[in-house]
This record gives sequence, C-alpha cells and structure tokens, in this order.
Amino acid sequence: MGKFSTKDLTLAAMVAALYAVMGYFGSFFGLTFGPIQFRFAEALTVLPFLFPATVPGLFVGCVIVNLLSPYGVFDIVVGSAATLIAALWTGRLKNRWLAPLPPVICNTLLVGFTIGWAEAGGFTAALPAAWAWNGFTVGVGELGACYVLGMLLLELLPRIGYFRSMIPEKRLSVM
Repeated sequence: MGKFSTKDLTLAAMVAALYAVMGYFGSFFGLTFGPIQFRFAEALTVLPFLFPATVPGLFVGCVIVNLLSPYGVFDIVVGSAATLIAALWTGRLKNRWLAPLPPVICNTLLVGFTIGWAEAGGFTAALPAAWAWNGFTVGVGELGACYVLGMLLLELLPRIGYFRSMIPEKRLSVM
C-alpha cells in the first residue's frame, strides 16, 4: 500500500466508526451476534477492494463491536481476526465479483468455529456438528451482507465523484 496519508487515516477512522455504529445498531434487533446473524456492518468488508486504507478501520470497528459479544474474549480475538484476514485478502483481489468472498469464507470458518466452540463447551464430541451448523448460518448471513449490500457499495461508490477520486486507477480499470 505504501505511505499512509492523513486522508487514509481519516478514511480508516470513519470506516471504524461506521462499522461500530452499524454493528451496534444491528444488535438492537438481535442481528449482530449469535448463530443466525446478519451484521449490516459486514457489507463494509468489501471496501478494501476500492480503498486499501480501510483495512485497519474495519479491524478496529470489528474489535469495538465484538466488545459486546456474548462469546467473550475468544470472539473479540477470533472474530476480529476473521475480519482483518478477510479485509487484507479482499484488498488483493483483482475481480470485484470475488471481493465479497473472503469475508464470507473467513467468517463462515472462524466465527462459525467460535460460536460452535461456545455451544459445544470446547473440544467435545459436539464441536464438529456445532461448528458446521453455526458456520452454515453465519455464512448465509455473510452472503447476504456482503454479496447484496457489499456489491451495492462496490457499484455505487465509484459513481460518486468524491469517492471516485480516492480509488486507485488500477481498481477503476477493473470496474
């Protein structure tokens, strides 16, 4: 990515705040945590495709939201790591249709494991089934957030002059 400018820092901070607000908003409706979740904020995880500087903001925003997690420190660490890994991966992709896929995969595996671990009580015989079920339900929510809302962001943001000027030329050429 190179040098991290004041504009990049501001963008990352705004994304962190937006992710946190959207995550907290979803928790009012019981959508942010649990085996069946539709975390609106996860739509933002496609942003590194257009704006690499959003990666740290997504991570920080996720950490802030996960402080409320009923799954405790394990979710704060693992769930936030899933978002960080997904954001870094998304930023490296060359096809915008694949941009939502890393968050879906990372959260299906890592958040599904976290919830399964909590439900099964650790490494027990129930863990594989709990992990599979929770991975599936988290993955479905991620598909909705990332492929519906996230793709909408990828389509609309480049059309707005202010944001278009911030998108690296190499990304505009693949749109």
